[in-house]
Amino acid sequence: MSFIIDEFQADLEALPNILQKKYALMRDLDKSLQEIVRQNEQRCEQEIEDMKRGLRAGNITPDTSLLRFSEEALDEQKHSVRIADEKVALAIQAYDLVDSHIQQLDQYLKKSGEELRRAERENTATASPTQTPDGTTKSGRSGESGRGGRKKTRLATAAAATEVAASAANPTGVELDLPVDPNEPTYCLCNQVSYGEMVACDNPNCKIEWFHFGCVGLKDQPKGKWYCPDCAAVKNRRKSR
Repeated sequence: MSFIIDEFQADLEALPNILQKKYALMRDLDKSLQEIVRQNEQRCEQEIEDMKRGLRAGNITPDTSLLRFSEEALDEQKHSVRIADEKVALAIQAYDLVDSHIQQLDQYLKKSGEELRRAERENTATASPTQTPDGTTKSGRSGESGRGGRKKTRLATAAAATEVAASAANPTGVELDLPVDPNEPTYCLCNQVSYGEMVACDNPNCKIEWFHFGCVGLKDQPKGKWYCPDCAAVKNRRKSR
């Protein structure tokens, strides 16, 4: 596991330089685009003034279907569109690169969480047994083990992933408005991606499993077992029978 993490860390350290080169290309393209747009605006304004003078002098027919910009102006506009497409392509490449690292990080965090839970179960199994009132013994269960412990684990992994993704995605401070990954897993009643504080349902068969605090009316981490609205309703129906 440590070898895999070291390998991922080496890849992650190279990520800022790769992104910086892409952002530099985007800045160069943006400068070229601004210059072409400025020239095109001046050319179009001049041609519009020439059309107005021609109309007033009667040298140009007032038929608007025959009025159009010159080929030079139209070529500049087409060139502007091509540069804008190149910028979008670079932004998508940068996003995909960061997203692949985030997915790798999610896998490593998942494996790390499984190892921590396995170690916790082993420690619980080797703990001293407690005496019950009827004289029998049973192993104690920590209040934060099992699914209860996952409530904190989810917050820690989500915070870690968010922090690493944010630092890797924008090392140069260039602001990019990139779309949300459509492959990102969704949770909660709102069927949205993971964000903020989340809580896990203690029903092991819960279909949704993770919920945003705001969507289930929580402000603080619940104490003890917590069930989502659907699982709580099923549990209450079983009790009433």
